[in-house]
Amino acid sequence: MKRIKVGLIIGLLLSALVITGCGAINSTTNSLGTGSASDTDHKLTVYTSVYPMYDFTQKIAGDKIILKNLVPAGTEPHEWEPTPSDIADLEKADVLIYNGAGMEPWLDKVLNSINPEKLKTVEASKEVKLLNNTDGAKNKGTDPHVWLDPMSAKVEMGAIKDALVSIDPANKDYYEKNYEDNAAQLDQLDQEYKSAVAQFSKKDIVVAHQAFSYLCNAYGLNQVAIEGISADSEPSPARMAEIVEFAREKQLKYIFFEELVSPKVAQTIAQETGAATAVLNPFEGSTDSGQQAGKDYFSVMRDNLKVLKQALQ
Repeated sequence: MKRIKVGLIIGLLLSALVITGCGAINSTTNSLGTGSASDTDHKLTVYTSVYPMYDFTQKIAGDKIILKNLVPAGTEPHEWEPTPSDIADLEKADVLIYNGAGMEPWLDKVLNSINPEKLKTVEASKEVKLLNNTDGAKNKGTDPHVWLDPMSAKVEMGAIKDALVSIDPANKDYYEKNYEDNAAQLDQLDQEYKSAVAQFSKKDIVVAHQAFSYLCNAYGLNQVAIEGISADSEPSPARMAEIVEFAREKQLKYIFFEELVSPKVAQTIAQETGAATAVLNPFEGSTDSGQQAGKDYFSVMRDNLKVLKQALQ
């Protein structure tokens, strides 16, 4: 009996070792990314620099990624600087999608502090032909607001799509279908603008800052900016006098301002010229109320077209 018991115990111990060994092999396989569903279902963590990039990326990627935007809602992006916690978050991210063309003056400093092997960066405007402001304002330079031309927005969406496909080829068909759907909507938006502009009797607009070069270039309009490329710059008294004289000469019905900057200067010019004020949105950022209302690139651009019709027809 003792021999039988000893044999039985040894057999049980050997069985336990075999089972444990099999478990160890499976654990090793899972750690290499070829095992459990939790590994294969891993989503990319993608950060975007400014709200247009967030909106475009969301349209392409949907729920296939974890998407976060750096600039908080209600913040004017030209004034924003990343905090140490923002940089720490980026160090854990897989991808950073940014506009480029000078929209993110903080970018080089941030990227120099992050291991480039761990964070893939995507410059969405890289293939867009950049424009300089030429409206006579003192603060000239490259206009980074390329997305305000729907055809440039399509280029940026294409760059985002291509980057996601290269990093996450398993979802290639999903990304490409979303891009094609949005590209068709951008073509439709472009046609809406062209049809409307053909009916305009005026071509001149006075805007809060130099954000509308691409919109104006695409549709034959002329912007005169109260302030420079950065929305927080202040116009001189001489510049204010020039704009008042211009608005009177052109008999402009509206002076445009933006949601994320103070409307006081625009209101002053409007009072001097007898014009009304209205929002022309450069879609640089979002507001909490806009997000709750579901405002996106397409709805904002159609809101802009509506006020342009009121001002220029």
